[in-house]
Amino acid sequence: MPSFPALLEGRDLDAFYGQSHVLRSVSLAIGSGETIGLMGRNGMGKTTLIRTLLGLVRARRGQVLFEGEDVTHAPTFAIARRGVAYVPEGRGIFTTLSVKENLAIAAGAAGGGQSQWTIARIVALFPRLGERLTHRGDQLSGGEQQMLAIGRALLTHPRLLMLDEATEGLAPLLREEIWRTIRQIRAAGIATLIVDKTTDAVTALADRILILVKGEIVFEGSPAALKARPDLMHRHLGV
Repeated sequence: MPSFPALLEGRDLDAFYGQSHVLRSVSLAIGSGETIGLMGRNGMGKTTLIRTLLGLVRARRGQVLFEGEDVTHAPTFAIARRGVAYVPEGRGIFTTLSVKENLAIAAGAAGGGQSQWTIARIVALFPRLGERLTHRGDQLSGGEQQMLAIGRALLTHPRLLMLDEATEGLAPLLREEIWRTIRQIRAAGIATLIVDKTTDAVTALADRILILVKGEIVFEGSPAALKARPDLMHRHLGV
């Protein structure tokens, strides 16, 4: 459990896709201001866990709590309004809208965070977006789309940001730019849940690491504790 005050919790979560049992009694707590790395091979339930915490997948059993209040059956928009933002693996930007229009949609949206994010601040964080404000979403590179997705999420003033496959498929320089941004987000006091396969980058940032295998948490601990278990890293992460 985190040493930070609990912000979002999942308790004994079971989730299914049809008859497929995807999450099996998963419990986790994300503390206020904490950075968690959620790791595991493909198909182990990481995205399903995020989607269950957000109410996009309904838990068959267990509870989701936000600051101790049961939100298991709350609609996703109600959880988002409490200050939870999500950058999905597919990024979810509006490809036919310009960068500026994508950001404008999110600007001023209700959130629970204290930091005031503006389009100007996002452009300062991602100068590349500032150069492409009139470009459509489908005219951006994968890295630029990820920057736009993160910028749009920050404009909701989140207290918790969930990033699914934060740097998947990006060139090394763009990956480093995303990690630099995540470090700044952490420094701003925003709690972050990161799913990514770049073990070194995740362990360098995270306060805690969770490894999910076939819908069950098989490791929870500090990055140092994980690095002390090279056998476990090799077996479950392939490193």
